[in-house]
Amino acid sequence: MNEKAEIRQFVEGLLARDGDDSPLTDGDSLLVSGRLQSIDAVEIVMFLEQSFGLDFATIGFDRDRLDSIDAIALLVESSKSGQKRSE
Repeated sequence: MNEKAEIRQFVEGLLARDGDDSPLTDGDSLLVSGRLQSIDAVEIVMFLEQSFGLDFATIGFDRDRLDSIDAIALLVESSKSGQKRSE
């Protein structure tokens, strides 16, 4: 499973847990739209740290970077690129 598919599966799980079964595209707003709450953002951060090794203490938290599947996938990709440059 690729990274974006893992992210989508995790986000869909959060939405389903909250009773949201509306269609979801990769560009749909998750947090700004209110589909997910701040506690869900914390779960996304923990998922990204555990699954992809992101370090939010270093990169900082920005809600916009977690507001869609596309944005989250871009964050993961850019973090991987940054790690390769610093190694």
